[in-house]
Amino acid sequence: MDAFGHDPWWIVGLKALLIFVLLLLLTLFNIWAERRVVARMQHRIGPNVNGPFGLLQSLADGAKLLLKEDLTPKAADRVVFMLAPVIAAVPAFVTFSVIPFGPEVSFFGHQTPLQLTDMPVAVLFVMAIASIGIYGIVLGGWSSGSTYSLLGGLRSSAQMISYEVAMGLALVAVFMYAGSMSTSEIVAAQDDLWFGLILLPSFVIYAIAMVGETNRAPFDLPEAEGELVGGFHTEYSSAKFMMFFLAEYINMATVSALATTLFLGGWHAPLWIDEVWAGANSGYWPVLWFFGKVFFFIFVFIWLRGSLPRLRYDQFMAFGWKRLIPISLVWIVAVATMRAARNEGVFDEGFGSNPQFWMIVVGVVLVVLLLTFLVPEAEDDEADLDIATPRAGGFPVPPMPAGGAVRGAARPLPAAPGSGSGQGRSRYTEPPAAG
Repeated sequence: MDAFGHDPWWIVGLKALLIFVLLLLLTLFNIWAERRVVARMQHRIGPNVNGPFGLLQSLADGAKLLLKEDLTPKAADRVVFMLAPVIAAVPAFVTFSVIPFGPEVSFFGHQTPLQLTDMPVAVLFVMAIASIGIYGIVLGGWSSGSTYSLLGGLRSSAQMISYEVAMGLALVAVFMYAGSMSTSEIVAAQDDLWFGLILLPSFVIYAIAMVGETNRAPFDLPEAEGELVGGFHTEYSSAKFMMFFLAEYINMATVSALATTLFLGGWHAPLWIDEVWAGANSGYWPVLWFFGKVFFFIFVFIWLRGSLPRLRYDQFMAFGWKRLIPISLVWIVAVATMRAARNEGVFDEGFGSNPQFWMIVVGVVLVVLLLTFLVPEAEDDEADLDIATPRAGGFPVPPMPAGGAVRGAARPLPAAPGSGSGQGRSRYTEPPAAG
């Protein structure tokens, strides 16, 4: 923390500019990588025309969006409708201000850390700023004057609340083990062993929650095209539409960078490379290790989108409240107990004297327990089908999640207009005669 606050103003401004440009370039690369990787998974080619290997395709798409006609619905609240994309995009840039990219280096003749700034509550700052971005999505859905957009915005708010609770609880174990909320000090605490191994349940819960927090598949329910057309951004076009997706892809990079910082050692060299290469964690080499880990998480985002179907909404919310949060609370109690036992000198010499060993054992047990909840339960479909069958002229009604309706039950179609009390049914509700 003592290394911050001493840089001249022009170094601070140059750092901020470099982060801004880096995030823009990272967004263009992430869009290109997603289209190429998903195309490869689906045995397609993907973008390959604009630039070498199609690298300029994202730039061409951005130029196309800027030149499109900017439409505003007649029923929209114009001021809020225009401000919503800005509210969603700006916090996405701000969160990277406390992410450490590397150690202290010589930057134009000045010794400065490869980090814009740091503070004693840096991780809480990231979560607080990231929470502001959800207001842009909610206000964008509400101000559009569209039912589909409003439902998409409401889903985003409910989803953010549910999975941010689990994400915050997963980070509590990191704070207790590192003894700090500063991102640079958390990275320094992982010099020997990464928290992703010691605090495995926290890592798994955070990895699941960060997918739900960014509205990415299979948790992209606010944008479910089969139910909500396009969700909160249905009525948006041109540059405002582009800003929403700019925020989404920067948020992907933000949660990936935060996962790297908190669980994978930050900018430290992976696989104990520093033991055989003394300069692996000095100079500008740590920037390479940092972005290598970030790209790993981004690949996982793309991999999930190309391989998993979208969850049902009630299953998604139940998993967050009934599975992730209780297991997070149990894990926090276990970590606090282990830390207190270590401080009191409870562990004796001999087998299992290392508290990290017991934390890894307890962590593996909780992760296995968490993964068992992902296995779908077998359903007796044949018994349900024997209870009731659709009536003539009706249509099947899906069962309620809590079993409120019987599978296979039917709801009769309404009578045709002007048909009185059900007499003289129209040809749309009367089943055709045989033959």
